[in-house]
Amino acid sequence: MSRPPLDQIDAFVIAARLGNLTRAAEAMHLTVSALSHRMRLLEERVGQQLLARGPRGVVLTPQGQRLFDAVAEPIDAIEHALRRLGTRTGNALTLSLIPSMGTAWLVPRLSGFLSRHPELGLSLQSSTHVVDFEREPVDAALRLGGGQWPGVTSEFLFDEWITPVASPDFIARHGKPSLAAISTLPLLGDPADRWRDWFAAFGGTAPTRYVAVFDDTETLHQAAAQGLGIALARQTLAQPLIASGRLVPLTRKRLKAEFAHYLVYPERSRQHPGFQTLRGWLLEQAEAKPV
Repeated sequence: MSRPPLDQIDAFVIAARLGNLTRAAEAMHLTVSALSHRMRLLEERVGQQLLARGPRGVVLTPQGQRLFDAVAEPIDAIEHALRRLGTRTGNALTLSLIPSMGTAWLVPRLSGFLSRHPELGLSLQSSTHVVDFEREPVDAALRLGGGQWPGVTSEFLFDEWITPVASPDFIARHGKPSLAAISTLPLLGDPADRWRDWFAAFGGTAPTRYVAVFDDTETLHQAAAQGLGIALARQTLAQPLIASGRLVPLTRKRLKAEFAHYLVYPERSRQHPGFQTLRGWLLEQAEAKPV
């Protein structure tokens, strides 16, 4: 028998999973007649009926189920291998990062990198979820965390620091408080309740309730910029608002945050021709980062 017809097997697997020839054809960018033709050729090849029409689409025959069980996993493995190889081109890189990190730290520095390396095409993916490098065509990620993610390399970039900030309007209404008086003013909270760590380090007592509590750092910073209260801001992520004057640090005191910034990547990225260029530049920028 000649080599297995992978295009026919792929069509069979997709049709079996979707249970509908029309949807399977759309997924493969084929016409229904072209997909049906591939299925007929495969059935003629094995001498068995593999799919049967049912009231809601197509279903596997017993012979089809046996073939599906044997070929579906290898087809998935081939597709996975091709996706991984596809991220190793020399001039295309995909970097995942949380949106606020892109706005506050990476993008203001990016023009220098792109002008020095016009041969590289950098794609930025804004995401708050942890990247699954085994399934997603991503070469590296910038992440805020403890630095321990299984199955990947994590390289430390820089620490994050937190400090109280408020808007000019808030300061105009309440006055710029002393360190000891911060706890007496309207405060904005977060789920981690980092204010307790702040007051434990510098004195004062956390309130029993906050003006509002936010589960997103960027929204917390924006709320403070709107004058709703004092936020305990992450300095790196709040820097654009501080630089523009929309937020004002209330003290030079700062507290080391529980998480730091890391460059995270899978082993396969070491073989990417352009990755080491990006990695070296990111490490340079992290070392030169003003704190």
